[in-house]
Amino acid sequence: MTLFPRSTCSTQLPTGAFSSGTPLFERMRRHTNSLTHLCCLNACSALEHSQITILLLVLRGGAERFDVEALRVVHGQVVAFGLGLDFISSSALISCYSKLGLVDVASCVFCGIEEPDLVLWNAMISGYGTFGDSAKGVELFNAMQNMGIRPDGYTMVGLIMGLSDHSVLRVGESVHGFCVKCGLILNDHACSALVSMYSRCKSMELACKIFDSLLQPDLVSWSALIAGFSLAGDHVKALEFFRELLMDDGKPDPVLLASVLAASAQLAIVGPGCEIHGYAIRHDCNMGVAVSSALIDMYAKCGFLDMGIKVFKNMPKRNIVSYNTVISSFGLYGCAREAFQMFEEVLGEGLKPDETTFAGLLCACCHSGLVNEGWEYFRLMNEFGIQAKTEHHVHMVKLLGMNGKAEEAFDLIKSLPEPVNSSIWGALLSCCDSYKNYELLEVITKHFSETKPKDCGYSVLLSNIFAGDGRWDEVKQLRVDSGRVKGKMPGISWISDINH
Repeated sequence: MTLFPRSTCSTQLPTGAFSSGTPLFERMRRHTNSLTHLCCLNACSALEHSQITILLLVLRGGAERFDVEALRVVHGQVVAFGLGLDFISSSALISCYSKLGLVDVASCVFCGIEEPDLVLWNAMISGYGTFGDSAKGVELFNAMQNMGIRPDGYTMVGLIMGLSDHSVLRVGESVHGFCVKCGLILNDHACSALVSMYSRCKSMELACKIFDSLLQPDLVSWSALIAGFSLAGDHVKALEFFRELLMDDGKPDPVLLASVLAASAQLAIVGPGCEIHGYAIRHDCNMGVAVSSALIDMYAKCGFLDMGIKVFKNMPKRNIVSYNTVISSFGLYGCAREAFQMFEEVLGEGLKPDETTFAGLLCACCHSGLVNEGWEYFRLMNEFGIQAKTEHHVHMVKLLGMNGKAEEAFDLIKSLPEPVNSSIWGALLSCCDSYKNYELLEVITKHFSETKPKDCGYSVLLSNIFAGDGRWDEVKQLRVDSGRVKGKMPGISWISDINH
């Protein structure tokens, strides 16, 4: 299927039929491989200067799917034709290298331009934003202003793109203030970027304020706001805004559908998830891997594992993400044998398991009390080049401790490099409560008194264990210590109304 298009590109471009070859390559972008790229790019030697520039613009649109070597072939032709200082070619190269994660190479291209124009500044600032280097982006933005170049909406979008967590919120607020001062707050692109930035930083009040100022918020703004509420833990609000989007005749994309399905899963309320599933079917939405995997996860967490498995079986195409979702779902239900069978299917399909795969398998072993199998999968991670993380260690400690092997679990913790995550110690603590291992309890108590003296959750658990053993002096001391710190937020429960 791909042989004819490759030969077509190779023949059309050298013979001067650039108007035929380039649209063909553009149509092939989503279904090409490195050989296709090189067949097209090797034909560059017969192109004129303007045609090389146009080809660069075509490449920029799909750079993230391209081979680095293929891009270097184009770059070499650009230099050979003397287009290295051409603004259009340079901006396209900067965008391509940035999308491939080669921001240092993009920076070298930028620095080679003596007097870059606004488009070039924007391309480089966006490159740093894509790479998540907010400090370099701000530095370049300041240098741009010192050169007397006035930023536009695209400049602000590129700058804001790199501000992705609460630690850079103050910088984001400064950028927001600059937008207001320069009148860019009226720019829809800049406002949408600000909504995304505040949502990523979990500052939902400011995100809503800017969102409300948009006359016609686009899907990006809606998606950012909804995802922001989910990230902040306000899943009900996320679902409410999704309903507003639908009432506003919005057309959610697969990414947004997966996001709201995840919100429904976190609430463990199947009603909204079923409604979203029905909407996706009625409107012939793209039920790709992301949406289908989110549906499986939602049904499993809401107590309808059979429905989740039915969705999985109806998937025309599966990848490691969809398999991981099913394995994790089986793990939550303690269906270890089914999880193991799914893992064998992963290997049979030629897919490479990742850390999430093994987390699901260890969870299944933990809930089923299968110690030997747990050790087997834990050791198997090394064969796949996967380093065990906190989640894997928590499952192993729980598996060992809850099956009368608390000392073995403690040995595992001692083998880990310091500092050991508190959740791993917490897993061992819960095992001591079940098996009344008070010698280990003393060790854990000492650890938490030194590392987490203000953690009320662990103090409450320790207090309950001591009370169960009649050690009231220790209970009294723990309560005195707990009284000096902020109290634990009380839990709540509710009954969902299927009509709301």
